[in-house]
Amino acid sequence: MNSLIKKIKNGERVNFDEALSLYDFDLFTLGSLANDIREQRWGKKSFFNINRHINPTNVCKDICKFCAFSASRKNPNQYTMTHEEILKTVEASSNRGVKEVHIVSAHNPKTGLSWYLDIFSKIKTAFPHIHVKALTAAEVNFLATEYGHSYDEIIDMMVESGVDSMPGGGAEIFDEEVRDKICKGKVTSDEWFEIHKLWHERGRHSNATMLFGHIEEQKHRIDHMMRLRDLQDITGGFNTFIPLVYQRDNNFLNVKDFLSSQEILKTMAISRIVLDNIPHLKAYWVTSTVNLALISQEFGADDLDGTIERESINSAAGAKSASGMPLEEFVSLIKNSGYQPIERDSLYYEIKAW
Repeated sequence: MNSLIKKIKNGERVNFDEALSLYDFDLFTLGSLANDIREQRWGKKSFFNINRHINPTNVCKDICKFCAFSASRKNPNQYTMTHEEILKTVEASSNRGVKEVHIVSAHNPKTGLSWYLDIFSKIKTAFPHIHVKALTAAEVNFLATEYGHSYDEIIDMMVESGVDSMPGGGAEIFDEEVRDKICKGKVTSDEWFEIHKLWHERGRHSNATMLFGHIEEQKHRIDHMMRLRDLQDITGGFNTFIPLVYQRDNNFLNVKDFLSSQEILKTMAISRIVLDNIPHLKAYWVTSTVNLALISQEFGADDLDGTIERESINSAAGAKSASGMPLEEFVSLIKNSGYQPIERDSLYYEIKAW
């Protein structure tokens, strides 16, 4: 244990077995190691942006067992927004100072390819100052498969339509056996990596996520991180890593033993230690709760996402995020936790120190 601590403090890269053994460390030792890395890079800065999440449809051809958002088969609560409705939403958010729209949908086979892509160019035309973060790798895979295009073709269409960066969704857990149980038929891990690699090769940036706390084991989380680290060594295109805490309501996994706060914080800290080449670590308050996200700042996290305004996917599964968070409250929470709120743009350029 002492030799591993020394190795981490010296800034040396840990291997798989060493990373897995970090779960045996006591919480405060692990937190101290991760916090040292965080403070060496970012000091007491905690980043956030003023953003709006838009989920334009919940109609989905896939049936992921962990998902409470999608409305498949004969669900009476299906919806699909028109482009006019989306633009009105963006306009209202823009008037409130939003600088990024985060657009992620279900995989709706009834809308057509142009419904997915044309809205981005419409947003860019009407609101050129707004950063469009849109289409997960799972959506790219769906669009390519459904409409007979290659990944390259879909990605080129995204760029032409005004998509600025890609979110990290669809990653879930990369282990194929676990994936087969929780989201069979969805984008595979290899496909997810191929899509992000192609995106990075165009000089574009993306995020990476990991859904944990369901049926996966600690070794699967470490494997997930290692695969991301390998691609980041090649492309350098990931801005941030986002460990997403599984939400247990209204889905078909029926997980009874929910993660302890200690396990969540350990996973956050280990993420900071393992992913030495991904600059930012996000404590996504939507899935971890606000209080745990604030504590995560002491366990390696330097980013808390943003104001969000409205969120449908995780709130459908029990997260307290449906209405987002007011900017003033968000800033005050960061200040009161002993950190400096730094408003950033979507690519982590600093806009304002609050």
